[in-house]
Amino acid sequence: MNILVTPGKKIKLKDFNPTWTGDFKDKDSAREKLQKDIERMSELQDILYANNKYGLLLIFQALDAAGKDGTIKHVMSGINPQGCQVVSFKSPSAEELDHDYLWRCAKNIPEKGRIGIFNRSYYEEVLVVKVHPGFLDNQNLPGNNNYDKLWKQRYNEINNFEKYLTDNGIIVLKFFLNVSKEEQKKRFLERIEKPDKNWKFSYADVQERAHWDDYQEAYEDMFNNTSTDWAPWFIIPADKKWFTRSAVADVIVKTLEELKLEYPEVTEEHKRSLEKAKEILLNEK
Repeated sequence: MNILVTPGKKIKLKDFNPTWTGDFKDKDSAREKLQKDIERMSELQDILYANNKYGLLLIFQALDAAGKDGTIKHVMSGINPQGCQVVSFKSPSAEELDHDYLWRCAKNIPEKGRIGIFNRSYYEEVLVVKVHPGFLDNQNLPGNNNYDKLWKQRYNEINNFEKYLTDNGIIVLKFFLNVSKEEQKKRFLERIEKPDKNWKFSYADVQERAHWDDYQEAYEDMFNNTSTDWAPWFIIPADKKWFTRSAVADVIVKTLEELKLEYPEVTEEHKRSLEKAKEILLNEK
């Protein structure tokens, strides 16, 4: 099964199996692969920072309890915190609603040399807002709310925004953690039954679950309109957390390796200054 949403090809989300675990025989082999990728990612991050020509933006979208937080925590565990930033986007504030819908994300795009992680993103504007169009009332949009036209407009705007980012050196990778309805129910019950996980659950999560089919349709439409050559979507099976984490790490490592980045070469003048500094240090009394 391919996890990449091929740009230009229409997909059906039901064809992506949330329980698929690839070629791994068991969770131990997946965890071993993950650890190797974490170590490799640390090396590549150091080169990315030193090279300073590219930045990396990782976008995570999913339904509740799909494992976004855990995936980010485990996959990025070997990254130097100074070269990484994580932003979680909740319901927009009054200030954010007074700006265009891309504003709050655009101001958090990572600098070159750094890795930025979005836990949810501007894609909420064609997901939760599409499922609950009443949220548009708070956005004070000009003109009439022709919904069909609005979603197509936003797909185009997002594609253009991401093209702008990649043209300027920001690599964009987008991950959808695809959890099954049965597994979500299991995880919800666990959050209710275990006191140390109660804080992760709210009654609103069950209310949103009632819109499962609407969300599936919204995600499918989003994939078919916003998986591009410059910013592809990856649909990651999420019923087995050990596979989810390994699959995400694998995509990140392969993407960074494809950049073929190297440490900057220093000038001859810089080399001479290094030798001079070395001489001074060695002659210290």
